[in-house]
Amino acid sequence: MGSRIVLFGYGNPSRGDDALGPLLLERAEAWIKGQPGLAVETVADFQLQIEHTLDLLDRDLALFMDADVACPAPYALRPVVPSQDASYTTHELSPGAMLQVCRVVTGKEPPPAYVLSLRGERFELGESLSPAAERNLDAAWDLLQTLLLDGRPEAWNERLTIPENARC
Repeated sequence: MGSRIVLFGYGNPSRGDDALGPLLLERAEAWIKGQPGLAVETVADFQLQIEHTLDLLDRDLALFMDADVACPAPYALRPVVPSQDASYTTHELSPGAMLQVCRVVTGKEPPPAYVLSLRGERFELGESLSPAAERNLDAAWDLLQTLLLDGRPEAWNERLTIPENARC
């Protein structure tokens, strides 16, 4: 059996390119059905919330997928570690804060985790996906398939585009 992986795809599908995380997750869900050897759980939401920490339990890897206006095109892949930031006191958590909450609440180390930021341009309510975002989605999809087929953190580390905890 391969690695037990959890994918978080988050963003607002009604806000143009903010839909990139959920759209990438949808592609993954359809593809995973045809890959019986993969142990992948998917979680879709508008934003990361404290309840999602439970989805990290008993996982070998976690990947957070979201749109980002500041990352380089087509995407940025970086590792993320537990960190306490201001988001842990709000209704929306950063990936690092979610890992920290998991550590504190469960007393266990969270799984190795990564953030896949997809470059977006338009985030206005009612916008459709921009042509550039569609290209970025396709490029990120190619990467995601590769990552899922080789579920070892070492293989994921070889494809990093940004250092640990760096911001796009």
